[in-house]
Amino acid sequence: MGDAEVDVAPLMEAVSMNPREESLRNGAIIRSERPSARNCLADESHVCWRNGKFAQDMILRLRNVESGEIQLQLQWVNFPPGPGPAAATTR
Repeated sequence: MGDAEVDVAPLMEAVSMNPREESLRNGAIIRSERPSARNCLADESHVCWRNGKFAQDMILRLRNVESGEIQLQLQWVNFPPGPGPAAATTR
């Protein structure tokens, strides 16, 4: 079965830029990552702004196997603050 490592730093760096949503157009490329010896990317990967969320599509080349690739999409989703652990307690 093979394995691969995913570097989430490019996605997290885009999120931490904290851009105003109205300043980003749908499909805007925030940053790009190229395949290298330091990552498992099989092709260039882009962090984009899509439908109000940061998303990164990537194709990873599997290691420790004869051949194989896996296609992933990472998304950053902001959840509204919840009621907290105290509200989950039942009496």
